[in-house]
Amino acid sequence: MAKIFAITNQKGGVGKTTTSVNLAASLVATRRRVLLIDLDPQGNASMGSGVDKNDLDNSIYDVLVGSSTAREAILTKLDAGYDLLGANQDLTAAEVELINEIGREFRLREGLVPVLDDYDFILIDCPPSLNMLTVNALAASHGVIIPMQCEYYALEGLTALINTVNRVKQLINPELEIEGLLRTMYDPRNSLTNDVSTQLYNHFGDKVYRTVIPRNVRLAEAPSHGMPVIHYDKDSKGAMAYIALAGEMLRRGDKPQTRETPDLQLIRSEG
Repeated sequence: MAKIFAITNQKGGVGKTTTSVNLAASLVATRRRVLLIDLDPQGNASMGSGVDKNDLDNSIYDVLVGSSTAREAILTKLDAGYDLLGANQDLTAAEVELINEIGREFRLREGLVPVLDDYDFILIDCPPSLNMLTVNALAASHGVIIPMQCEYYALEGLTALINTVNRVKQLINPELEIEGLLRTMYDPRNSLTNDVSTQLYNHFGDKVYRTVIPRNVRLAEAPSHGMPVIHYDKDSKGAMAYIALAGEMLRRGDKPQTRETPDLQLIRSEG
């Protein structure tokens, strides 16, 4: 049965979609069966996978509102190597349509049940906000992957996200855990980067991935060509970083974490 991970951060521009697309492709390179779900109305993960978001017959929107099954909406045999449940602007209507529905938080989880045995991993690219779409992703997931830049405001945003994850865990999905924090656009020459990294390690321990994603031109160029970076330039630093991340995820497996999620107020008070 698939392990489901929500890739989320309510702060935009932190590499969330880049991580979703490239981690999916990297896991495929390790011979895992992967489904990528684009849960962002901007449809960037769809476009970055080589799919025209405006040409979708069925999308994740149709699955959420019940007009299509997941199997009917999933796109297979993509050049990217993984399967895709795409998204476009139609998804903005989903929150409005579901607002008065009973069990609206579980629509995604229920929709995925028929395809869980088809995959080893399901990755969900969440929108850059803590809305009902994100709550659906958290309700359906086993773990949360948080891409973040090593800067002060990233720690501020992390507080709200961790609180939301804990709330969903308490009320909706007791299996939900922080799978890992991923440092993106990483520049070790920056003193603030090193300071924030130290704080993350102090408070999150081995929940912080050892792998870091560097700033990389080829990584930034790949989406405009509609392909993951390992297909665009497999020898680039960005491609090698995401291959390393996939390997680290697989090595972790079901190994228990050594630290519980801390109170982020501790981080803010020390900063």
